[in-house]
Amino acid sequence: MPTKKPLRIAIARIAQETNALSPLRTTIDDFRAQHFLEGDDLLARCGVLGNEAPGFLPWAELSGAVRAMRKAGDVEPVPLFSAWAVPGGPLTKACFEELAGRLDDGLRRARDLDGVVLVLHGAMGVDGIDNPDARLTQLAKEASGGRVAVTLDLHANLSRTMAEASEIIVPYATNPHRDHGRTGGLAASILIRALRGEVDPRLAWRSLPMLLGGGAEIDLLAPMRAIFARARAMEKQRGVLSASVMMCHPWNDARDLGWSTLAITDGDPALAESLADELAEACWAVRDVRTPDFASAEQAVDDAKRATWARKLGVVVMSDASDVVSAGSSGDSTHLIRALLERGEGMVCYAAVRDPALVRAMDAKNVGDEVSVRFGGALDPARAGAPITCDAVVRSKRVDPGFGRRVALDLDAPAHVSRKDAGKVRLVVTEGPTLAIRPSFYEAMGLPMREADVVVVKNFFPFRLFFLPWARKTIYVRTRGLTDLDAAFVLEFDGPMHPRDRVDEWRSRDRRRRLGL
Repeated sequence: MPTKKPLRIAIARIAQETNALSPLRTTIDDFRAQHFLEGDDLLARCGVLGNEAPGFLPWAELSGAVRAMRKAGDVEPVPLFSAWAVPGGPLTKACFEELAGRLDDGLRRARDLDGVVLVLHGAMGVDGIDNPDARLTQLAKEASGGRVAVTLDLHANLSRTMAEASEIIVPYATNPHRDHGRTGGLAASILIRALRGEVDPRLAWRSLPMLLGGGAEIDLLAPMRAIFARARAMEKQRGVLSASVMMCHPWNDARDLGWSTLAITDGDPALAESLADELAEACWAVRDVRTPDFASAEQAVDDAKRATWARKLGVVVMSDASDVVSAGSSGDSTHLIRALLERGEGMVCYAAVRDPALVRAMDAKNVGDEVSVRFGGALDPARAGAPITCDAVVRSKRVDPGFGRRVALDLDAPAHVSRKDAGKVRLVVTEGPTLAIRPSFYEAMGLPMREADVVVVKNFFPFRLFFLPWARKTIYVRTRGLTDLDAAFVLEFDGPMHPRDRVDEWRSRDRRRRLGL
């Protein structure tokens, strides 16, 4: 009796979340510097003891996919490459074409593939190219000749083109995101079962003309908690393979942008339609639940000063919500740093800014040197605020693979600020993206959490997990920048968009989007 051939499934990633408002551009050098793995090296990183994405995640989607393949047996993972860049401005066309060409070539060279697990973000933007994530999905299907399972971020934008290219689409199910491995494993598992003829995936989806809603949009908090719980309950129903909600990245310039829902069932398209519709109705029902109001920089500093016990027992974490680097901002805003310098009396404050020119100027300086510095406001001068000039002492220096050089400075009060009013600001200046999300960002520069009163992060959600041992109070700060929640209201869409415009119902737009009308 002939031996049955193992399934051969390619694994690959091309992922970046794009902020269409950013004046910066993402190039192939950004991917190569921050995360780029190929072939056997990628497969080794996806092992039980591997670290799939150093600096990002040890256990991410491709690790989950490989684990599912090994658990299933008789499945050979075929590693192509993994390219992952920090959120930022749109990719250059040359960058996208190089990555797409590499995917096409890798799939065609692999030969005899049964399927592909393709990890995307779902909110990628490229100069001069519409819907790049869908184009990658189509390319994977055509080049492999097999079935494609796609994983997406929860902030992806689902489109008709992508839904037509793959009937297996699995996004994250948590916000803050903490199920990367589970997502990859589920996508791979559905794909394997489909290739073996054990299931017949049928996908249905809905698209809502809705940018914002759902309060804080955290899956652990009302009102989204009930909606995510309902999606998980759906997955326990007989014949349901996956059920999902996606809350879009609101700074994406896709004309059909919006929240979306999807369901995958085993051979039951009517059930899939019903479930996707139910989740869409639930999301539409919470569209007017606003995100809590954010404090101004001055209000945030004054609030932190009053939070004496929070500072004694841990730290006050301030999210610079207008300069969130993990949502594609430039990282060079000076608004909150200025307020900490001018009003932070009695507090030790850790803050961060991206300023490649200043980092390069510090190459000739040694730890302990007194320097005069000017920083911030250069990468995005229209929004980031005026540069700050002051004296400082070089505290530490470091080089991070993928992110370049960093310098920590102890800032003196600017000339116009009384020393008794000034906060003690310890500033980390970065050459590359300022991913101030974890305590380790500061601790690596010799800035321990136990010495801080205030710690500034440039992130919306994941920092809450990483700062659990330290954060005793969290303040979101609005400083009028690139990632203000209403900043994307200047973009053009395919019609009225909630909450910028009055939108009375969602079904007519959903129908046009899904049917391409």
